[in-house]
Amino acid sequence: MKRIELVEVEHSIKVGDVCGDMDSTITEDCIFTAGDQIVGFFLRELPEKAAKLANLANHELRSKRVPKTAMVRASGVEQYSCIIGGVPAKPHMRRPYNSVSSVHAKPSAKNFIKAMDLLARESEQIIADIMPEQYESQMKVFSKVDDKYKVGRLFSSSISNYNISAPFHRDTANIPNTVNAIITKRKNSTGGNLCVPDYNAVIDQCDNSLLVYPAWRNVHGVTPIVPTFEGGYRNSLVFYPLKAFLNV
Repeated sequence: MKRIELVEVEHSIKVGDVCGDMDSTITEDCIFTAGDQIVGFFLRELPEKAAKLANLANHELRSKRVPKTAMVRASGVEQYSCIIGGVPAKPHMRRPYNSVSSVHAKPSAKNFIKAMDLLARESEQIIADIMPEQYESQMKVFSKVDDKYKVGRLFSSSISNYNISAPFHRDTANIPNTVNAIITKRKNSTGGNLCVPDYNAVIDQCDNSLLVYPAWRNVHGVTPIVPTFEGGYRNSLVFYPLKAFLNV
């Protein structure tokens, strides 16, 4: 697999800035390196089993069986998100304790949750094959996390973002030296690619692709999502590890 050395460049982008439309600069299968360290990778096409699970999870998410949090945006495009797995404490919302997403209490969401857990495990196997040291390190970290706060074995939580273009941000709540797994499902749409300005990189988020990346490490954002036909969309299925569940 091709290796791409991540070299930092100067830029003026700050957390909270809107990510504009940009062409992808990374479109092929590749491994990302920083110095001598492998820090992530990109696959344009999931293996068959993982692809089937991604299709099932995407289908269930888009159904009425799975509760979502709707977002109202001026674009008029349908936008929503869904979190499963661990949800960290939010004292400002009068919930000073960690919990499991309320989606797990919905019987109709059972197939979605199962598909996502299996998809996380398939993604983890790919990580083990390409980044064995990262896999072992993250497994060791998560040996201390209660199973009820896990999605798969390497992640505490998952969020599915439907047609959501995130402004530039950094996942500061993630456990340092871990990776996220981002699987993209899309149809009849453009944009929705991940931009990492530190490396002047825009990573293609094509249908059935997998991006494994340390989201705690850099500021990143998502380029605008534009449906090209009625019903077009871009959905990202994201698995991530939160610090909040290390000491519970």
